[in-house]
Amino acid sequence: MTVNISGAVQAYDKILRESGAAGAAGIEPRDKPQSGDFAGMVREAAQGAVDTLHKGETQSLQAATGTADLNDVVMAVSNAEMTLQTVVTVRDKVLQAYKDILRMPI
Repeated sequence: MTVNISGAVQAYDKILRESGAAGAAGIEPRDKPQSGDFAGMVREAAQGAVDTLHKGETQSLQAATGTADLNDVVMAVSNAEMTLQTVVTVRDKVLQAYKDILRMPI
């Protein structure tokens, strides 16, 4: 199946005009970063991951004492597990990219 790019662009333009969004500066990002630099973005992402892991630990401790709802515990632990897997994957990719850069000829 071939895709007609100009037809897709025209359809998108038509939808923008019909929705009254014509003249808008463009599509705005869903989440605007609070800091404008890459280090700030990484810091915010790392802090979010740490917060998620802490919430999972807190819910697990509350479950051990019998003061937490089981659904909340399962959700918090599941989110913490996914966050940890994502962090490990990103770390592995960064290390691999660093090794690739070191192997580049100058």
